[in-house]
Amino acid sequence: MTDTPQQELRELTRRRVVVAGGATAVTATAVALGAGLATAQGAPEAEGLPTGTSTGTSTGTPSGTPEVCYVLTTETTEGPYYIDADKLRQDVTEDEEGIPLTLRLKVIDAETCKPVRNAAVDIWQCSALGIYSGYEDMGNGDGGGDTPPSGAPTGVPTGPPPTGGPGGPGGHQEPTDDERYLRGTWRTDRHGYVTFRSVFPGWYRGRCVHIHVKVHVDGTWTDAGYEGGHTCHTGQLFFDEESVLLSSVVEPYSTNTAPRTTLDQDGIYPDNGAEGGLLRLRYKKADIGRGVLAELTMGVQPDETNDVN
Repeated sequence: MTDTPQQELRELTRRRVVVAGGATAVTATAVALGAGLATAQGAPEAEGLPTGTSTGTSTGTPSGTPEVCYVLTTETTEGPYYIDADKLRQDVTEDEEGIPLTLRLKVIDAETCKPVRNAAVDIWQCSALGIYSGYEDMGNGDGGGDTPPSGAPTGVPTGPPPTGGPGGPGGHQEPTDDERYLRGTWRTDRHGYVTFRSVFPGWYRGRCVHIHVKVHVDGTWTDAGYEGGHTCHTGQLFFDEESVLLSSVVEPYSTNTAPRTTLDQDGIYPDNGAEGGLLRLRYKKADIGRGVLAELTMGVQPDETNDVN
């Protein structure tokens, strides 16, 4: 019998406690089985989350913690479904259903640690059911079916996703439709921050849960969009397994029948934590459906061009 998501979460917690050992295990148990991790001091609250709410997995760079300036955020593939900046907005949700997500990024110069101001940050992601706007004809690779996911990953990849697969290698593909939900571009403020409103991403065959991101500098803001300049970072933002398991039992994620790939099985995640784009997530463990706050400090090289295809 396949374990349910709840059973997997209990097993995940048990393994963490066992590995801790001795006195450390007592502390780990109190954290994992109690009310959750406390919110970081000075960190912003996600919309719909009360001050002092319990949180889920804590990864990435905590708010208020000095950044390590020599650590660059890892470059990863752009994937085939990027559409150039034509939606200047912070709320990219449109009418998409899913767990509310507040994505708060800070962009800094990896050499000086100074904020990168007035940069254009693009994000794009799939829906809760694994569909990319602009490419709905491509589907999500699940092959159909009516069986809800068990929480256990299936169809474990032996390497990178197939050429041309959603979000993976294969070069850019031209859009097949005019939809643009879950895509948007906004500028960083004088402190290097940019915030988006979206939904927690779903999954599709061959890839773990993620959001794509680009950072552009030295361009000009116009009514039509962001013009000129160059791309100093192309990457992806990732979600830990515990949060994905919690999301998988919430509608409409529970109706996503695509085989699910874990973070460890993904062929693109560089397996280096926050440096590789692993987000720090905060949410109420007992009710992730209320909303998630995702944060990360991204170290970039503004003078370099990193437009990875």
